[in-house]
Amino acid sequence: MSYTPIVGSLAYVLDREVDEVLLIRRNARPDDEHYGKVNGLGGKLEAGESVAANLRRELFEEARIELTDMSLRGTISWPGFGATGEDWLGFIFLVDGFVGTPPTSNPEGTLEWVPRRRLLDACADDDAVRAAADLPMWEGDRWFVPLVFDGDPRPFHGVMPYDQGRPTEWTVERL
Repeated sequence: MSYTPIVGSLAYVLDREVDEVLLIRRNARPDDEHYGKVNGLGGKLEAGESVAANLRRELFEEARIELTDMSLRGTISWPGFGATGEDWLGFIFLVDGFVGTPPTSNPEGTLEWVPRRRLLDACADDDAVRAAADLPMWEGDRWFVPLVFDGDPRPFHGVMPYDQGRPTEWTVERL
């Protein structure tokens, strides 16, 4: 069967001076399939756009920042992730070079700087630690977000099938 996913970028913008990550809390549109969740910044590629150009455009549109340094941390295939079961392929970046000051919100929701430790706690295996972090994320994000910030320089490549809005498994490799 042919695989024709929606292609997108997802960035975790890190301010190393204060060790905080810029996240969007999707709380502006109740009809948004991401409503109520926090996530990195990014979105769908447009026709004729490279992944890097997409990320640059999305960061400016969503946070009014200009990208100056990024590293590809990985790729993820999300079969069945979309609202009606669409497949997605995401390029996951760590952005630690940018200029500009993000506004407090955009048409998708509230932008907030979150301590990196809190974001990683939201990914913990320990239910109490995860609950204390109080960051409502996609269930599957806790499996890959720690890989974005770990010290391994090799990009990760994962597959996370979804069924009815929930991940069914997670496989990942680094070469």
